[in-house]
Amino acid sequence: MTQKLPEDKVLQHDELYHGKIVELYVDVIQHPSGRTAIREVVVHPGGAVAVPVLDDGRLLMVNQFRYPLKKFILEFPAGKLDSDQSPRDTIARELEEETGHRAGSLTHECSFYTSPGITTELIHLFIARDLAPVPQHPEEGEHLTVESYTVKECIEKMDRGEISDGKTLFGLLWYLRKAKIELK
Repeated sequence: MTQKLPEDKVLQHDELYHGKIVELYVDVIQHPSGRTAIREVVVHPGGAVAVPVLDDGRLLMVNQFRYPLKKFILEFPAGKLDSDQSPRDTIARELEEETGHRAGSLTHECSFYTSPGITTELIHLFIARDLAPVPQHPEEGEHLTVESYTVKECIEKMDRGEISDGKTLFGLLWYLRKAKIELK
């Protein structure tokens, strides 16, 4: 079933910021009822994330400093899409840069919006297998360490709130479902 789009009219469109990663604009819209509303939108190029599975079943993660939070958080490797790279090429690059591993197999699982009420960011989720060590080369200014955990340890970290990154939580739950691993 196709839903009809709202017949909102854009009364005013202001681009407030155009940076190297995001754009921010504010629209004043008018609903068919005559009511007006403000919509703030962050335009983001999207990204890719991988659940890297080692041959022994452990999952690779990065403990990465995130400037907006002013702290390190535990995440699956991920990165912003560049205009000249596909999501698959993006995550292959990020796996090598962040974890020092090349995936022999990258399976696209799904794509999801991170926060559709405010941003256009679309993340592409991959499962990475057949990992082979390669030189790690994080980007300038990236502060991270590579860690590996059993699935059980990941679930315990999730339960304790030690994994709080949305794309990582989603990736972990997706992987558990696909691997038919029971949450107990």
